[in-house]
Amino acid sequence: MTDTASAKTEVRQLDSVIVRFAGDSGDGMQLTGDRFSNASALFGNDLATLPEFPAEIRAPQGTLAGVSAFQLQVASHDITTPGDAPNVLVAMNPAALKKEVHRLEPGGTIIVNEDSFEERNLSKAGYAESPLDDHSLDAYQLFRVPMTTITKEVCKDLGVKPRDAERSKNFFALGLVSWLYHRPSDTTLDWIQTKFSRLPNVAAANTAAYKAGHAFGETAELFHVSYEVRPAQLPPGTYTNIDGNTALSWGLVAAGQLAKVPVFLGSYPITPASDILHELSKHKNFGVRTFQAEDEIAAVGSALGAAYGGNLAVTTTSGPGVALKGETIGLAVSLELPLLVIDIQRGGPSTGLPTKTEASDLMMAMYGRHGEAPLPIVAAYSAAQCFEAAIEAARIALKYRTPVILLSDGYLANGTEPWVLPDVDSLPDISVPFATDTNGVDDDGEPVFYPYLRDPVTLARPWAIPGTSGLMHRVGGIEKEDVTGNISYDPGNHQLMTDLRQAKIAGIADDIPATMTAGDIDDADLLVLGWGSTWGSITAGMKRARAEGHKVAHAHLTHLNPFPADLGDVLLRYPKVIVPEMNMGQLSKLVRAEYLVDAASVTKVMGQPYTAGEIYTAIVDALTGEEGGNR
Repeated sequence: MTDTASAKTEVRQLDSVIVRFAGDSGDGMQLTGDRFSNASALFGNDLATLPEFPAEIRAPQGTLAGVSAFQLQVASHDITTPGDAPNVLVAMNPAALKKEVHRLEPGGTIIVNEDSFEERNLSKAGYAESPLDDHSLDAYQLFRVPMTTITKEVCKDLGVKPRDAERSKNFFALGLVSWLYHRPSDTTLDWIQTKFSRLPNVAAANTAAYKAGHAFGETAELFHVSYEVRPAQLPPGTYTNIDGNTALSWGLVAAGQLAKVPVFLGSYPITPASDILHELSKHKNFGVRTFQAEDEIAAVGSALGAAYGGNLAVTTTSGPGVALKGETIGLAVSLELPLLVIDIQRGGPSTGLPTKTEASDLMMAMYGRHGEAPLPIVAAYSAAQCFEAAIEAARIALKYRTPVILLSDGYLANGTEPWVLPDVDSLPDISVPFATDTNGVDDDGEPVFYPYLRDPVTLARPWAIPGTSGLMHRVGGIEKEDVTGNISYDPGNHQLMTDLRQAKIAGIADDIPATMTAGDIDDADLLVLGWGSTWGSITAGMKRARAEGHKVAHAHLTHLNPFPADLGDVLLRYPKVIVPEMNMGQLSKLVRAEYLVDAASVTKVMGQPYTAGEIYTAIVDALTGEEGGNR
């Protein structure tokens, strides 16, 4: 670690800090936040991040619609959220300040690029006069820094044009905040040289800007205090900082190796799922094949064909794409082939909020197909846990020969956290044998292959690769006859096949872990039931409530269809149940219908994840009011 704090600067120890970088979509705020996160992860801190992108690809520069932000919490202890209210806001222009300042904690620190607070930018942001001069920010600690001017000055002798030099001002901001919080510099400087090795002028400008920001913090004498967040006491192991989409991609690669089958991804780009396609395309050496289709229907069709051909078949999308894939997913249910449908949820309906998070596709995952077409649903609950969720979804799909929907969301997809690399030997063997021989005889006593002769335990049908000698069989969308797989319009057979498909999915409940619980499990007055990415906020919010003496338990679901076998008993154990969701109460409807418990909904559909404070408030309100009582 490089410690260059001035002798006049007091160094204070902090348990955690929440920093929010905000600027125009062209200001490089995502890169700035990512580099600060990476340096903190390598330093040994626990951390959680929340990147927030503007909805427009390129909104008018300097407007509120174009603000891009990146929030992270860095801590010396275990954390599960990117924090509620930032301690520090770095605002690169007036629009960023106006849009983000309301999030800042009372008395928090604002660091602004004062060069951007000129009349034109102020007008675009809706300011009649500069907030730097009208005392509207008196409740905060305001630091005015001429980031653009200094960046241009340090780059003028490098042969970099002033306009190009100005683009490096985000590295000035990164250098300044890195000094303020004692982040190691070598990590960032090495990354700059590697990233821009083919653009030496860009590398030189970014390096100069970073060092200038770092030096400004030390020498300008604006900051009388700097801060240090010591490394967290994390379990030993090799760590990397990982986002949910990358973890999920690596989980798919691992699943292919564990299953001993090639991985095929048929995908059409869609925010926020596209990064999985990008990442998997890098891993051809692991037998991964990626196909960018012309549309969502072609993508899932290619994946289903790959499943028929003996691949671990995957299609990735977001909510609108799931709707388009619905008929082919139903075909996969009928054909009883392993297919992973990965839905990185975003705000809806229709195109909705492409860059904002939501978890409103649960009902579509449950019922969004023609006819009675049940399938398992697995939901990831943290960025790192996306790796395990991918392997679990693959295990179920392969073992039970069924499509599986894996739910993540934009918050998990883009958020990062430290992840300890798993011991490969600890990962499960999920390999499944292909059918290689006939399994019956016809009326004439000749050997024959019956494609729907089921395993007596799993009810899965045999998986025969086309072209295997003697195992020729027909597939298609019309109902099949039990055992033979022949086309059948018989009413009794249709009832039987419907019952068998439902029983196969229901039986998976005996092959998944018990409900994950935490907190005051034995004597809680309230159970918080969650699924998906609410896990981190519920964990943190419950911790606050329990610290005040409230008796609270938390149950979190990664298997949403079927539910864990013990879920009914868990729900009936507590006098009150609340269900926080980033939708209008979808899981609460399911558990109320299935278990006849009065599970009270706590809903949020604002394109943003829950904060720990919001969960804490919901817990206290439920305990002091009438919400969530079982009747």
